[in-house]
Amino acid sequence: IQTLVQAGVTEVIVVTGGPHAGDFVRVLKNGKELGLKHLEYAYQEHEGGIAQALGLCEDFADGGDIAVILGDNTTDASIAEAVRSFREGAMVFLRQVPDPERFGVPVFDPADPRRIIAIEEKPAQPKSNYAVTGLYLYDHHVFEFIHRAKPSARGELEITDVNNMYI
Repeated sequence: IQTLVQAGVTEVIVVTGGPHAGDFVRVLKNGKELGLKHLEYAYQEHEGGIAQALGLCEDFADGGDIAVILGDNTTDASIAEAVRSFREGAMVFLRQVPDPERFGVPVFDPADPRRIIAIEEKPAQPKSNYAVTGLYLYDHHVFEFIHRAKPSARGELEITDVNNMYI
């Protein structure tokens, strides 16, 4: 949450599930102590994937852009400039890792190494040593893509599929 607040994002929705969902309310309360103007909660009843959890935020986004940070990620990097300059589409944040096969891995365009042409989920033979970090910026089209997404073999709506729809 501090990463978001430092980037100027002060309206947050926390999506949680399982038996410990209430613990978030006890810790975060109404968010004022953390610098939030507005804090909401959404409950994900079943493990349906990150994209399904993000879909629960559609009313909260109210047709606008949305920043997403997965709760099991931590960063001390500033995303303030990325948030300020974001206009449309999707932005995924990357990090070099020694074990990219454990993550979503970007495939870069050989003609333009700054351009991602696909994201592969946990590939056996990664095409780069970068991982998608679980930090994303999306425009309002993200919810259209989530509605079009089909469950994976795991029975979940995968955020990698949504990211690939943007590509």
